[in-house]
Amino acid sequence: VIVFTAFADTAKYLYEHLSSWSQEHLGLHSALVTGGTDANKTTVSGLRRDIASILGAFSPISKERVKSDDEHASEIDLLISTDCLSEGQNLQDCDFLVNYDIHWNPVRIIQRFGRIDRLGSRNTSIQLVNFWPNIELDEYINLETRVSGRMVLLDISATGEENIIEYDGAERMNDLEYRRRQLEQLQHEVIDIEDLSNGISITDLTLSDFKIDLLEHLKEHTESLTSTPLGTFAVATSDELVRNENLAPGIIFCLQSDNQKVRLDSTYALAPYYLVYVTDQGEVRLNFTQTRQILDVFKKLTLGRQNVDEAGYARFHKRTAHGTEMDSYQKLLATAVAAITGRAEEKGIESLFERGGTAISKDSFRGIDDFEVITYLIVYDEESARV
Repeated sequence: VIVFTAFADTAKYLYEHLSSWSQEHLGLHSALVTGGTDANKTTVSGLRRDIASILGAFSPISKERVKSDDEHASEIDLLISTDCLSEGQNLQDCDFLVNYDIHWNPVRIIQRFGRIDRLGSRNTSIQLVNFWPNIELDEYINLETRVSGRMVLLDISATGEENIIEYDGAERMNDLEYRRRQLEQLQHEVIDIEDLSNGISITDLTLSDFKIDLLEHLKEHTESLTSTPLGTFAVATSDELVRNENLAPGIIFCLQSDNQKVRLDSTYALAPYYLVYVTDQGEVRLNFTQTRQILDVFKKLTLGRQNVDEAGYARFHKRTAHGTEMDSYQKLLATAVAAITGRAEEKGIESLFERGGTAISKDSFRGIDDFEVITYLIVYDEESARV
């Protein structure tokens, strides 16, 4: 177990109260790492207090302790540390990580977890536990009001032009509000660092490679793309992709919502467009928050292919009676919409496949007035595409 805290005093407090207890009652050795060798501690007698020696005893496989002088030292099972270990360390022997406090920057929390969620781990499962404060999150991180008040006092006592916090409301980038939304997202779901970093301002940069592909395609196919009706679909077959990407036959939906009431997450920059990958078994393999991963799959399946997938279309026509029996795909669409909204939808799904859009009442969709199917890609593997 590794326990992270942002403060050295907290780490020392935890070590003082846990090290003796864990050794006496559980027979486990503990260690404390706060950066400097003089401040580091361990219950393993004779073990050097430098970070390398302590980590070698805590994660001997990943640190290749067999090559060091301490290869026969006892192992450490409880490591308490500050963020001095949150980056650049391979600690994947560990399978349980605790965030004793929540850092104001959510990226740091993901970096901490990245110490054990790494390639080379021999654990069948790993766990992350976050200790959230027993007060509302807004109250926990509401520092802006106090800081702004002090800045006003400083400004009044100085030149009257020193307030670097107050900006015009229309142009202001509220970093604390941005972090608050990220923390709220982190409270309710496990997300990787790329998803979290993409939040508001970096999405355009991370999707730039797809934009370049689109611009190149538009140079020769602008007219055909602009005249293509909504609801157009394609079929792609790739046994290699399904095997290598750990995916499964299914369907990738591109949906659009014109309802202003749909406010899923203010950090999602691609609204009102949503991509969802649903398998034939009704499992949401990639949700709309994983846009880049879905686009990567879409690109591998389609880029550079000029000819129609005859075998795939034959399979589709046999399954749907030439597109007249779409019940199975309508159920998958319902699953995709539920994944976006977080609520199961009961009516109105059938009209989403009609060209020209749809008019779904807010009563039947429980608050969602309108979704349109922009396009969808049906994914088969080689075996299911055979007729």
